[in-house]
Amino acid sequence: MTNPVAQRFSENLIRLRTDAGLSQEALGFVAGMNRTQVGILERRERLPRIDTLVRLSGALRVSPNDLLAGIVWNTAQIEINTGGFEIGEGEEEREQG
Repeated sequence: MTNPVAQRFSENLIRLRTDAGLSQEALGFVAGMNRTQVGILERRERLPRIDTLVRLSGALRVSPNDLLAGIVWNTAQIEINTGGFEIGEGEEEREQG
């Protein structure tokens, strides 16, 4: 089963990279990363570290929030004592919808 956070991040990364007209190799070069690292993120095999998130957003000329669009943390309630991620509409999808 795919991690829903990795899935949404991957979808956002692929969409933004494609919109920028960049290949995985070109994005990797501009971000100071290897192409295989970009592929690993796009294949949902790993979540990025914070420095990778910043590199990718800078290379794509977008906000880190654009790469995280649709990923929301629901804060635990003391009575429930559990929290979890919610995968919903991103900023761009809300504006269009």
